[in-house]
This record gives sequence, structure tokens and C-alpha cells, in this order.
Amino acid sequence: MKRSALEDLLVRIREVRIGILGDFCLDAYYMLDSRASETSLETGLPTRPVRTQRYSLGGAGNVAHNLWAMGVSRLSLFGVVGADPFGKEMMGMMTTMGMDTAGFLVQAGSWDTHVYTKPYENNREESRIDFGNFNQLQPDTADRLLKALEGALASLDVVVINQQVLSGIHTPAFREALVALMMRHRGSTFIADSRHHSDAYSGALRKINIREALRMSAHPEESAEWVSSSDMETVARTLYERWRTPLFLTRGEHGCIVYDEAGYQELPGLLIISPIDSVGAGDSMLAGIAAALGVGSSPLEAAQLGSYVAGVTVQKLFITGTASPEEILAIGTDPDYRYRPDLARQPRRAVYQTGTHIEIVSSLPTRKAFTHFIFDQDGTLSTLRQGWEEIMEPMMVHAILGRRTAEVEETLYQEVLESVREYIDKTTGVQTLVQMKGLCDLVRRFGIVPESEILDEVGYKEIYNDELLRMVGERIDRLRHGELDVEDFTLKSAVRFLHALHARGAQLYLASGTDQDDVVREAGILGYADLFEGRIYGSVGDITKDAKKLVLERIMHDIGDQPSARVVTFGDGPVEMRETHKREGYAVGVASNEIRRHGLNLSKRRRLIEGGADLIVPDFSQMDRLLALLF
Repeated sequence: MKRSALEDLLVRIREVRIGILGDFCLDAYYMLDSRASETSLETGLPTRPVRTQRYSLGGAGNVAHNLWAMGVSRLSLFGVVGADPFGKEMMGMMTTMGMDTAGFLVQAGSWDTHVYTKPYENNREESRIDFGNFNQLQPDTADRLLKALEGALASLDVVVINQQVLSGIHTPAFREALVALMMRHRGSTFIADSRHHSDAYSGALRKINIREALRMSAHPEESAEWVSSSDMETVARTLYERWRTPLFLTRGEHGCIVYDEAGYQELPGLLIISPIDSVGAGDSMLAGIAAALGVGSSPLEAAQLGSYVAGVTVQKLFITGTASPEEILAIGTDPDYRYRPDLARQPRRAVYQTGTHIEIVSSLPTRKAFTHFIFDQDGTLSTLRQGWEEIMEPMMVHAILGRRTAEVEETLYQEVLESVREYIDKTTGVQTLVQMKGLCDLVRRFGIVPESEILDEVGYKEIYNDELLRMVGERIDRLRHGELDVEDFTLKSAVRFLHALHARGAQLYLASGTDQDDVVREAGILGYADLFEGRIYGSVGDITKDAKKLVLERIMHDIGDQPSARVVTFGDGPVEMRETHKREGYAVGVASNEIRRHGLNLSKRRRLIEGGADLIVPDFSQMDRLLALLF
């Protein structure tokens, strides 16, 4: 979806009229701080002081809150609360936001407002305390609720049906009466998101998650992480043929599948490198889908908007988040996706060019005789910077622990170390400045270093770069003194491959997120700078704009729209793959083992395929076969 189309959609959804019928819940967040604990005189037990408390709408309420935050101002709610303080809190929040609660009922007996009470201590969620698990919907409450909905249908563009809990409004009798209502109003649009009863809502569009879909189509649920695209298509088709209404099948970080009259359509998952909290993501996705359907968007367009909304909200920690139009536009203007997750995580499915270690991911190039070759520097050609992770890890740990690094208890130290390792693994391949911005968030999340001592991303990058360049400098000194040679710091046959391309008249471009002067210097030391004939691109100017993405944009701009230009990019990071993929170039992922300088790195292979690689090579040792594919 282009930016202009997304902007237009966000404007049009302001006037859509949406009804929400479902299990409305309240999320209560209690941040505990044992420093203020005292011993109870009555029990002799330590008290659990609450430092701060927050409340947010959950379940069907979270769908409503997301729609309101997106700018949908005409919301009609149909649900039940108890005659208790939590119900009053929920109703007050809805009224403050201008939602229509005329169809919202209070059941005085046999009903407690559904509340998920979430205590947090030391940034960890402890066991929840839940209210409403023993609710019983009274028949007259059910009748009044459905009459309120039916009376409002003529003024609604879409009705969202939410089923969240087993002790909610969706009793067998209520489901039967609701389906009868939908049959009487076949011209209305209903979309159901049900945790336990997806089969029940005949006539409604369905949003369903992968585990529920697998269960309903007789597949083992434990295969959710590994189900192949072909099996996924079979599951989606089975459910679509059963229900005969458009289906939205969500796969978490792996995206969404849409099945409708157009058949099977797969929307890749968004690549999000910051820490995430997936609680409420399904509600956010549903809100985006419903809003788009309300203005006549296609199911695939609706799924796209839903994915943007969910992509924003999962990045908001310790709260059931929402997404504003500005946030949706920011994430949707130039989104980064995860491609082919099943193939990426299952090397056994790899298909190789006969007699080679060259993996064919999407297809062989149909437009041969490439003329412009873009090469990433570090990890693709050079291994001078191999081992950067071993420098970044202790640097990040020290940034988080600060002056307490040597004295904190082992449990906390290991927690920080585990978080850093997980973060580095997740962000490998993205620009350093983005990694350091995430480090700032980690430092604040742990809350050990005083705010006045926390640096910005530029400051942390300078510390990291100083330590990295010290290691690189020592290696360069050994090269200059003849203790090591070029082959010790380049990938197998990389330099020979560059010479072969140059001899064929190819224009070579070198791209790096490293500072321009350092890239030129290191390429010269390794003996291939001249082959690029001045086309070496590194970070220049504003330190906040040195992303490799911008470097690649500069190269693509310089290549321009030459009729004869056929671009192929070689890189060991997902950034190069994604940016080439967006521009319809051919992306060759170099899944290099930088320590051995030859052979396959499975972790890189996964990241490269998810980034959009068309071809995977472990190194350049089979350069003759590779050249034959490209010319």
C-alpha cells in the first residue's frame, strides 16, 4: 500500500460506523515495589506495595480503544459489566472517549466485570488475579443485548463480534440467537474473532489465529511455528470452503493469510527489532481490519491496515497499547517484512542448484547479464570486523548496569546478559545506530542507571565504535607487518570473484554503514578498492542518518533508471536484501561463516531469507557456477 493510499484510508475511516459486541474486559496493571513493604500486624506477612497502577480496556474493549485511537469516532458498544467498581471504571473510560454505551448493560447478579489483574515486580509479570470466571449470563440480559444490537444495525457499517472468555456473554443460547439475527440481516457486515467458537458464527467473516485454525482443520497445534506455506494454504482453503466468507488467518510475527473469492493471499509479517509485548495484538489487528472493511477496502487491504496497527501496539510494553494515525503512517510508509518464514527456519526444505551449495530461494534470475553489482563490505567480502558481537555484548551489559556492573547479584546479571544476547541476535544485520537506540530502551527498562547518566544512541555508538576500531586496528597492523595476509580477512574466493566481474565489464559498488573513510581504507588494505573505481559508499555527514539503508538508496539513485541497468546485490545482512527486494533487484544472500571464512552460517541464512533473498551462497568458492547463473 503506497503512502498516499494509506493516508487516504486513515482519513476515510474517521467516518466509519462500527458496532462491537463482545466480552469487554479491564486490564489492571499494578507495579509493585517491595522497598516500601512492611509486615502486616494482622497476618505477620509482608505487604506488597503498589508504586503505580494503570487501567486499560481489554478484550472487546481493546478493539474499541484501538478503533478510537485510530480516529474512528462513531463506535457503538454492546456488552455486559457487573455492578462493581471495575465496571464503573470501564464505563467511565468509554464515556470519556465519546463511545456510545446505550447498548452496554449492567447485570447486578451472577456477574463480575471481567478483570485481568497483572502485578509486576522487577519488570516481570507475576501470576494474574482474574475476576469474572464464574459469570452466568441471565436470559433477560441476553435478550436485551441482542435487541439493542438489532435496533442499531441500520446505522452501522460493520459489527465486530468478539468472544474472549468461556464465562462471557457467548453462551450456547446466545450464539444461536445471534446467528439467527445475522441471518435476518444478511446485508450487514459481521466479522467474528472467537477464541473458542469460531465455527458457530455462520454468515460472519472470520479472523482466527494459526493455532485455532490448525486445531479446527485437524492439524497438530504444536506445528504452528513450522507449518509450511503449502500446508498453510490447505488449512486456509479448508476453513474458507467450510464457512464461505472471507478469512483472516493471523500468524503472529509471520504475518497474515487472507482467503476469499480471490483465493489464497499471503501478507508477510512485519520485521520489528524492538522488544515486543504481543498481548492485545490480535485485537489491534481486528480493529484495523474492521475499520478498513467499513469503508469498502478489499480483505487484503484490510489485513494490511490491521498488520500496521498491530505492528505499532506490540512495541508498547506493560500496557495494552493502541496506535494513532501518525504511528500507523510511520510504520506503513516504508515497512520491512519477514519473507518465507517456513523456509527460513527449516534448512531441510532448501533447494540447491544441481551439484552446488547455491540455494535457490525464490527463482533463478530470468534477466541475466547483470550490469551493476552492489556488495556489502563486512561479512560479505571482508572479515576484518568479525567478532563485533563479542565487543557489543559486554559494552551493552555495562551500559545497562552502569556503576553496579561488578556488584549486582548474579541473578540480575544473568537476566541482563540474557536480554542483551537475545537483543543482539534479533538485531544482527541492522544498522548500529538502530541497535544503540534499542540499547537506550533496554537501559531504561531495567532502571538501574539514573536517567541523568543515560546516553543517547549517538553516545553509545561512539563507545562501541571506539572499541571495535581498536580491534580492527590491531588486525590491520598484523596485515601490514606480514604476520597475516589478505586471505585471512576475506571470504573464500571473494577477491577472485570481484576480479572476474570487473574483467567482464561489470560496474561494482561497495556499500557499508561504516564511516566512508574507514570503508575506503579497509578496501584498499584488502586489495580490491581499485576494482570499484571510486564507487565506494559509506556513512557520511549527519551521524543520525548513517544507516546502510540510506547508503543503498544513494547507490540506487546514482544508478538511476538506466534502461540497461540490471542490479544484483550481495550481502550478509537483511537490510541489503530488503532494500534490493523493494526495488525489484536481485538479492544474493551471503550466509557466511566469518570465523572459518567459508561454509554456511545457518543463523545468517534464516535472517537473509526472511529479509527477501532470492539466492543464498555460503561463500564464493563456487564462483564459476555463480557467474554462469548471472551472465
